[in-house]
Amino acid sequence: MQALLLAGGLGTRLRSVVDDRPKPMAPVGDKPFLYYLVEQLKKNGITDVIFAVGYKGSMIEEYFGDGKEFGIKISYSYEKEQLGTAGAIKNAVKYINQEYFLVLNADTFYNLEYGSLLDIREQEDSKMVLVLREIEESSRYGVVTLNGSRITGFNEKVQGSGKALINGGVYLMDKSLLDEIPESKCSLENEMIPLWLNKGYKLSAYINDGYFIDIGIPEDYFRFRKDAAEFGWR
Repeated sequence: MQALLLAGGLGTRLRSVVDDRPKPMAPVGDKPFLYYLVEQLKKNGITDVIFAVGYKGSMIEEYFGDGKEFGIKISYSYEKEQLGTAGAIKNAVKYINQEYFLVLNADTFYNLEYGSLLDIREQEDSKMVLVLREIEESSRYGVVTLNGSRITGFNEKVQGSGKALINGGVYLMDKSLLDEIPESKCSLENEMIPLWLNKGYKLSAYINDGYFIDIGIPEDYFRFRKDAAEFGWR
């Protein structure tokens, strides 16, 4: 199975502590954050990786090369301008050669069994499987609603607060969906997923409560550095 890692963001919120490299290359010990994500993919049997890169993307290619040193195959899809999440996926279409593929944000680490997404896809014949996580306080987020495991609402604002399901930023996508993404700046979360739901496409959920972190802000970046040392991820 292929995995497409979205690594083209500018990382502006992390600039106060990491200003000389793409956010996924932020140092954690003597390795970049992205190394830990690649290692996790390998442990799940994923050895064909595409990096969708933009801002200082050459630094990622200089470190990982063609992937042989890391036991994987790596391709690079460069963005000449910011394309948004869906636009970046569309831009990488020439590298995607399988019926379905994973999409992940390259600045998040989510401890999960990726094979579980395949099981759901096969059981429910879904066009897309989204990883969701439950949070205790939902007032700051758009929430995801379900009927069984089928997604009925995405990124919705709700009254009040409390427990809710939100998007975890990991997707198993059917390649046929790429035909519907325009070749321009486009958001997967704000445009394409709501569109596919309105069209009646079957999008399914996998709820995971494993370790999750997004290093987009300094506090969480420092927390991952501490966790990586504590859990022996070096």
